[in-house]
Amino acid sequence: MKTIFQYIKGDKTIWAIVAILAIFSFMPVYSASTNLEYVVGSGSSFGYLIKHIVLLIMGFAIIYGVHKVPYRFFSGGSVIMLPVIVFLLIYTLSQGTTIGGANASRWISIGGIGFQTSTLAGLVLMVYVARYLSRNKDNTIGFKDSLWQLWLPVAVVLILILPANFSTTAIIFTMILIVTFIGGYPVKYLGFIIGAGIGLLLIFILAAKAFPDLMPNRVQTWENRIASFSDDEGKEQYQVEKAKIAIAMGETFGVGPGKSVQKNFLPQSTSDFIFAIIVEEYGLVGGFLIVSIYFILLFRIFVVIRKTTTIFGTLLVVGVGLPIIFQASINMAVATNLFPVTGQTLPLISSGGTSIWMTCFALGMILSVSASTDETEEDILDDNPLNILHETLD
Repeated sequence: MKTIFQYIKGDKTIWAIVAILAIFSFMPVYSASTNLEYVVGSGSSFGYLIKHIVLLIMGFAIIYGVHKVPYRFFSGGSVIMLPVIVFLLIYTLSQGTTIGGANASRWISIGGIGFQTSTLAGLVLMVYVARYLSRNKDNTIGFKDSLWQLWLPVAVVLILILPANFSTTAIIFTMILIVTFIGGYPVKYLGFIIGAGIGLLLIFILAAKAFPDLMPNRVQTWENRIASFSDDEGKEQYQVEKAKIAIAMGETFGVGPGKSVQKNFLPQSTSDFIFAIIVEEYGLVGGFLIVSIYFILLFRIFVVIRKTTTIFGTLLVVGVGLPIIFQASINMAVATNLFPVTGQTLPLISSGGTSIWMTCFALGMILSVSASTDETEEDILDDNPLNILHETLD
């Protein structure tokens, strides 16, 4: 074991949490995938489990590779990646993918594997925002300059994500506001940015209603989800009903691993609603254990933040770490009917390559920060993207 540990750096507790969540996910994914096998009529439970394990192994490879990269590289790398993700988002929207008649242009296929570009875009944006704030930590930030250098790239990316994925857009925007507030961006300007964001959303909704053929059913889908959630006497959405039944059946200790009944009726049982299956099979005890693990991960993220010696490192960990916890909270809140249905997965537990890989990339960056003890503000500020690209290629 000592031989293994000498190759991994950074916060060992975070490594342990990742391993625990990954190993724990095997049984819920295997159990819940019977929905895909028998109801959808494709694949096998064992096949889905093997695919999930392979994705997790690739995820661990991503964590290992990323955590070996000096985190100053991520600063200039975000500038290089911005035009790339803009291109990918445009390409993704142009696919015109529909699911059940609704616009769901979120994925592109890479080697037969679906890749959700908005998840990568969110990660790059968070690093870019951390870079901007750290480079201006000693300067008086002017509103006009920040509009061009900070908010224009943010707006372009979010506008490209919005048509297909409102919930992801809202999460990224919220996380960016938190990071900018922590990073010392003037509060008086943040109020205007929030107002502008709400205004752009209203314009988008009006445009979608005026030209429904451009984005079929998207606004209607949002309205239906909100109406279903807020109407106590109305008929709840089918998946929410099944999730609540699953949680109720779990009681204290659950019905036992692999013995869930609602997995056969609950759509997205391996991804968006896997927490309901976990509670049904492992009870409130199992659900509380999962919540506790994510809470410990949050605590360790703050430990890394406290030990970080640079502004960029601090903002980087906040920017890529908090969304993991936020996403987990939303997923569990949706399953327990505390939040409208959003389509957010449970990090490191739900099946799905993009979610696993991007979560692992974020964790790799956090571990890179926690492993670095000799980075200085001067190193971070000397982050010319062209120099970093040259070093990477060399």
